[in-house]
Amino acid sequence: MFVGPALIAVGFAFWFAYQFVEPAPPRSVNITTGSETGAYYAFARRYAEILAKSDIRLEVKASAGSLSNLELLRNPESGISVALLQGGISDHEKDPGLVSLGRVFLEPVWVFYRGIEPIDRLAQLKGKRIAIGGDGSGTQALARELLAKNAIDENTAVLLPIGGEKAAEALRDNTADAIFLVLSPQAKLVESLLRNPEIRLMYFKQAEAYIRLFPFLSKVTLPAGVIDLSAQIPSQDVELLAAQAALVARSDVHPAIVGLLVEAAKQVHGSGGIFQRVEEFPKAHDPEYPMHDDAERLYKQGPPFLQRFLPFWLANFIERSLIMIVPIATILLPLFKIVPWVYEWRIRRRILFWYGELKRLEKAVLDESQVEKDKYTREILRIEDAVSRIPVPLHYSDRLYELRSAVDLVRQRIKGLPNPS
Repeated sequence: MFVGPALIAVGFAFWFAYQFVEPAPPRSVNITTGSETGAYYAFARRYAEILAKSDIRLEVKASAGSLSNLELLRNPESGISVALLQGGISDHEKDPGLVSLGRVFLEPVWVFYRGIEPIDRLAQLKGKRIAIGGDGSGTQALARELLAKNAIDENTAVLLPIGGEKAAEALRDNTADAIFLVLSPQAKLVESLLRNPEIRLMYFKQAEAYIRLFPFLSKVTLPAGVIDLSAQIPSQDVELLAAQAALVARSDVHPAIVGLLVEAAKQVHGSGGIFQRVEEFPKAHDPEYPMHDDAERLYKQGPPFLQRFLPFWLANFIERSLIMIVPIATILLPLFKIVPWVYEWRIRRRILFWYGELKRLEKAVLDESQVEKDKYTREILRIEDAVSRIPVPLHYSDRLYELRSAVDLVRQRIKGLPNPS
């Protein structure tokens, strides 16, 4: 009788608590990068190696570039949850369904050109043949944006939709006058162009103005001799612009996966390099996308306590279980307190009920105006049988025996009545 409602309350407690618990993290996650020869792809492969230690499979997908990555993230049917994106191709207003897991490294914008005349402003490229990167690439999107600020478009220059090695080949063959590349300074293509005496690297004289106009850009310096000290390459310090690459995810990405990716990014990008200090990247600051809450907390506080000492899956299971305890306790603790009280109330109520029945019978027995001994005898037997069946805990036995004594007293009075004539 009371067990049913209690079980319903317990079931509701578990259901209510489950609303606060994230489902278990997926075993496999897809990340889209760029071409298989690019830095994005190489970095993602290193992420995958780190996540594999936690039994999470990070599937690395190649793509045409950042714009293609963005389209895949926008499409919920693509199966892509995470991507490496070049800064400057979108923002929260255009893509409210995306969140940032941090800016992870700097990507210098290299503008190589042919010619004797020094070029230190993009406006000087007007009328020239400019390779701006392949279609779908973040390089092309950034190049178009920077050139547009200098009144350069298809009407004022020849914009060639080629990038990477093809762009470099066009520059060497003199079928292009300038090329845009967004690559790591360790890229072999960059080094080969810097060593070519017929090709020059543009010095961004207006770098300070660009970083004010484009918050996703940074000003960096390529130090003289950093590529080759003995050959003094480059021959002098060169100011460049650099886009901050972002690790971006769909807003519905599992929080546990967020934590693993942030930790992987710290391991991969925290060692510093030519353009960044040790532990400068990754960082919990993004001028274009809102930071994922869990990612921001991880940057400030580090990994959860249990994950520092236990395997990922065990720590995650315990954390999810602990989340259930509070709402369950909120419901069950009062229930545990009230159940004994209700049980005792039901015992008292049963005993008092038969006291009431006995009192009614005793009153009838004492009424001398009508004597129905057989009827009273049947009634006392009914009461006695019902009382003998009352289940009571040990500490209520005295009250039960008192009731049975009262039943025996009324029976004796019924026996003393005259027999019916």
